[in-house]
Amino acid sequence: MSEWSLQKCASKTLNTEAQTCDALEQPSLVLVHHEPFEDGFANGEELTPAEEAAAKEASESKGVVKFGWIKGVLVRCMLNIWGVMLFIRMTWIVGQAGIAYSCIIVVMATVVTTITGCSTSAIATNGFVRGGGAYYLISRSLGPEFGGSIGLIFAFANAVAVAMYVVGFAETVVELLINSGALMLDEINDVRIIGTITVILLLGVSVAGMEWEAKAQIFLLFILVTAIFNYFIGTFIPVESKEKFGFFSYDAGILADNFGPDFRGETFFSVFSIFFPAATGILAGANISGDLADPQMAIPKGTLLAILITGLVYIGVAISAGACIVRDATGMESNVTLSGLNCTDAACKFGYDFTSCRPVEGGKSACKFGLYNDFQVMSVVSGFGPLITAGIFSATLSSALASLVSAPKVFQALCKDNIYPGIAVFGKGYGKNNEPLRGYFLTFGIALAFILIAELNIIAPIISNFFLASYALINFSVFHASLANSPGWRPSFKYYNMWVSLAGAILCCVVMFIINWWAALLTNVIVLSLYIYVSYKKPGEPDWTVRHSIKCGVGCSDGVVSSRPQCLVMTGAPNSRPALLHLVHAFTKNVGLMLCGHVRASSRRPNFKELNSDMLRYQRWLLNNSSKAFYTPVVAEDLRQGTQYLLQAAGLGRLRPNTLVLGFKNDWRIGDIKDVETYINLMHDAFDFQYGVVILRLREGLDISHIQGQGTVLYTEPLHQPVSFKQYVDVVVSVDMSKDSDGDSSKPSSKATSVQNKKRSPTLPLNVADQRLLDASQQFQQKQGKGTIDVWWLFDDGGLTLLIPYLIANKKKWKDCKIRVFIGGKINRIDHDRRAMATLLSKFRIDFSDITVLGDINTKPKSEGLTEFAQMIEPYKLKEDDMEQEAAEKLKSEEPWRITDNELELYRAKSNRQIRLNELLKEHSMTRKDAKSPGESQTMSWSSTEPRSQHTPPVTFIHEAH
Repeated sequence: MSEWSLQKCASKTLNTEAQTCDALEQPSLVLVHHEPFEDGFANGEELTPAEEAAAKEASESKGVVKFGWIKGVLVRCMLNIWGVMLFIRMTWIVGQAGIAYSCIIVVMATVVTTITGCSTSAIATNGFVRGGGAYYLISRSLGPEFGGSIGLIFAFANAVAVAMYVVGFAETVVELLINSGALMLDEINDVRIIGTITVILLLGVSVAGMEWEAKAQIFLLFILVTAIFNYFIGTFIPVESKEKFGFFSYDAGILADNFGPDFRGETFFSVFSIFFPAATGILAGANISGDLADPQMAIPKGTLLAILITGLVYIGVAISAGACIVRDATGMESNVTLSGLNCTDAACKFGYDFTSCRPVEGGKSACKFGLYNDFQVMSVVSGFGPLITAGIFSATLSSALASLVSAPKVFQALCKDNIYPGIAVFGKGYGKNNEPLRGYFLTFGIALAFILIAELNIIAPIISNFFLASYALINFSVFHASLANSPGWRPSFKYYNMWVSLAGAILCCVVMFIINWWAALLTNVIVLSLYIYVSYKKPGEPDWTVRHSIKCGVGCSDGVVSSRPQCLVMTGAPNSRPALLHLVHAFTKNVGLMLCGHVRASSRRPNFKELNSDMLRYQRWLLNNSSKAFYTPVVAEDLRQGTQYLLQAAGLGRLRPNTLVLGFKNDWRIGDIKDVETYINLMHDAFDFQYGVVILRLREGLDISHIQGQGTVLYTEPLHQPVSFKQYVDVVVSVDMSKDSDGDSSKPSSKATSVQNKKRSPTLPLNVADQRLLDASQQFQQKQGKGTIDVWWLFDDGGLTLLIPYLIANKKKWKDCKIRVFIGGKINRIDHDRRAMATLLSKFRIDFSDITVLGDINTKPKSEGLTEFAQMIEPYKLKEDDMEQEAAEKLKSEEPWRITDNELELYRAKSNRQIRLNELLKEHSMTRKDAKSPGESQTMSWSSTEPRSQHTPPVTFIHEAH
């Protein structure tokens, strides 16, 4: 059977790690993403108080200014990447490295940033992204130790970067003042004066609000793009007056002469180290993730497109400059040659001989123009020179403004997490956009201090290494999350690879040492020191994992559900209920814990020697059958007491189960009613201990111990192989299963064990029922054909309902099965509910094949179903009308499971709903289960489960923890 149903019971979220949320009402998944249905949720019900609070919070945030992917990410990244390097260093790089090596340098830098961009996109699309940019991404991936250390130095690096860009701007202004003879004091002091005035103006723009800052960025980008076009247009316009400066427009000879390298006092890696800081602006958009309307869409699209566009422009500038401009030029008319007899340069055919000023044997060049010597040569080439100067101003000011905004945002997120003492004061936000004004002034102070130094060569290597350390950890975060195979790691951005991310992390570390080895060492020492400090302090506020899908609850401190299914499976002997073992193994293998619980009922002192022997034997059986589980037996007076022991004591530390898995009690109608009461109480005990509950029902049953010797078959076929009964008996261990006096029928007698090693044991033919039971017990072990995993999500709640089918569908045996989602709704808004649910599932990166809205879910059930239900509960009715009131009360107190007429009337609507569900579920081969209502008898509660799950394919009831 290839069509399975996995169901949901109640509206609480399973969260064993975010314990601070236990006492709080959980918001729904829909409200987590602020996507409520019209007048309720998937089942059309009213909002809970927590949902109303979340909806109010969502409505209040409508006035906040949010940016799209163009203005919020693309523009910022392009402005940061197109720094001053584009105009005053790119041509020098071409002169040193040649066209070929320059393109290789650009490609190498682009590869590093592209890998990091893909890793950033993967993390950003793996759930909700708050403000804090790189810090938030790393801290929620690798924990507070790495996140806290990188967050601090990343914020500091952005603050110092403001000084670097402002000083670059000030130096350009000072050069203009020198050329016009208007120097105020001297070069250094003029840089300090102009830099101080500039950073004050930039602070004013930033404090005015993100909207004004975004408008300023758009204006600066317009100037920058105009300057770039101005340069490219100028390369096609040959001007005779520019030839003495080395510009001759496009020429094959110049291109050939400049194609190879001609390093003068530099090496390939030293030139690369000078260029690479130009590519370190890819996180400019992610740094303001809290101000983006849709970070999951904006960050990948804007970042990767910015890397592509800027990379192409850098390569275009390198090729065009190398094809138009010679390496050396004097700028004097006296270098015109008429004969050209002794001239071998590319400029010779144009009548110029610049060989006289070339350096000899490593000496200094006497030429003042050309690719090597004139950092402002792009102004010479351009169609209108002042536009290049405006472009330089735009590049420096825009980068400074982006850094001035990024640093406080990252620092604010760091302050909110309270990792370092004494800095929380700078995280306070003001206004509707929660602007960190104190953070702005702190950034201003740091930037001003470095502006007064006015030495870029001292601070630039440290800044580049701080950025690269962040990139390395972002790449390592993706590798770590992918390698851990966390169920919460399911980015909607698919264009990443864990090994490529690891290679990107290694590349970033290599580049750090290539740029400046001592700065790289200093960066690593700082990161390590902060890491040790945070590890020692152990902050415990947020849940530091990226494996998240749903917020913990209203008022929780940034906690998220990172819980993976850790299952306590009540199998008894592990091989007595293989279907239960195989199904749980399907969604816990490599991602969760599985404990096989076995309660051995005994009223006398247990034989610990036999108990330990059985533990070793069954654990060996699990290992031999590739089942990643632990066998955990307990001795208790009864099943409920033993289960309570397991619920309290099973596991160790965080390797503790959070979900109780049971088999459905198929014989509840013919067995002892007290056993039914005990069985139901197991679930309530699990809820009291904050466990979720999963119940598996097969029509044929689960227990095969009577077929294979009551749990003593030690077959060695691996779990992933289909096993027939004939394969079982080929390697069976024959055991005399006479019961011991402790009442445990699944434990073999120690007196009568005979092993027939590698011999076929005599077998008897199975009856039809047992053969069907045996076949059904192995169905989850086989590869599933094309089918569906159907999720009836009738109550909008936490994530376990979707998590389990997601985990199962990702397994190889289930890869051909598609997930279908069924939700309740109203006939007049079926299309709206389907679209809303599709949007919600997409945000949670859950792949689905179809969504069905059940508009007729509240229709009255058919008479056949009502009659069948009435006949089923008839033996359990109290029938108080047929006896005296005193006798009825006495019988009810002695047998509380009896169903009264009052209960029947009180829960008639609920019963009818379940009967109607059974009709719909039979139609779609599904079923589900609700929680028992307060005051409802055990029999009344359990009897409503039977009509919903009878005559259906294998079904799993899922009830998350309270």
